Amino acid sequence: MELCGTHTMAVARCGLRGLLPANVELVSGPGCPVCVTESGFVDRAVFLSRQPGVVVATFGDMIRVPGVHGSLASARAAGAEVEVVYSPLGAVELASRRTDRQVVFLAIGFETTAPGTALMFQEARRLGLRNLSALTAHKQMLPILRALLASGDVPVDGFLCPGHVSVIIGFDAFATIACEHARPCVTAGFDASQIVLGLAEILRQLAAGQPRAASVYPAASAGGNEAAMRLLAEVFEPSDAHWRAIGEVSASGLSLRGEWAEYDAARRFDIPEFPSHDPPGCRCGDVILGRCSPRDCPLFARRCTPRDPVGPCMISSEGTCAAAFKYG
Repeated sequence: MELCGTHTMAVARCGLRGLLPANVELVSGPGCPVCVTESGFVDRAVFLSRQPGVVVATFGDMIRVPGVHGSLASARAAGAEVEVVYSPLGAVELASRRTDRQVVFLAIGFETTAPGTALMFQEARRLGLRNLSALTAHKQMLPILRALLASGDVPVDGFLCPGHVSVIIGFDAFATIACEHARPCVTAGFDASQIVLGLAEILRQLAAGQPRAASVYPAASAGGNEAAMRLLAEVFEPSDAHWRAIGEVSASGLSLRGEWAEYDAARRFDIPEFPSHDPPGCRCGDVILGRCSPRDCPLFARRCTPRDPVGPCMISSEGTCAAAFKYG
């Protein structure tokens, strides 16, 4: 199982699945941040965008993801202020420029993007910005792997681990998964040769019966980025989090620590609770858990296309369904 949307796209673009021997199957896992974000978060974001004096700042992939009550795209078409930013610091710049508005940043992603959000809060405090907050849905990789293995739904023999996440937390962080569950965990980069090297290392470990955490990606160290981890520990603390199609997973999210609570949009605004709901017939949840391929979904390439998507796996630039449609 590969655990990174960039891996998903590279595998599809290069046609790697068609080159693998018959006894090796590569399935996509919950590695796309947009795809694992549950619809209730989208509905809360849409609700905020419709409040007077609020500007929602988001990465572009979130714009078209549908909730029960519409998408940020439909809210923007109806007059809401929704701005695309390319990093969390873009939200700082927006808040500095739009002092007449409350700017809410949609903080999604794994340990890869969470340090940038933490830096955003530090910069906002340094500048004395009172009009910037974040609606957070950051996720952690290791707890979801444990939940996936505990469920027993998908017979995964090894993990191709995400290079971006490993650069932050270190590839040794996956050693507990490899040891406790006897699954090779190999970090790889994002071109075809890196992915093949990673798969070869997984197969070598399986053949030898010696699963461990390893890396073929030169940018990832065993210990990770200590400065980024200190930043995460200063601003965030582990919390239970909701995942699309999975539900609540203990300690799999990152919430703001008490001393940073003033930047929590969920506390700053009176936001109703919105239950999670998947579109009828959409199997995005099964796709991100490796239970099925995109072509097993009855909506794929019929009702659900990149031009008129139904689920997030077709919308995100790292989504498994988007990769299968574009390169399949």
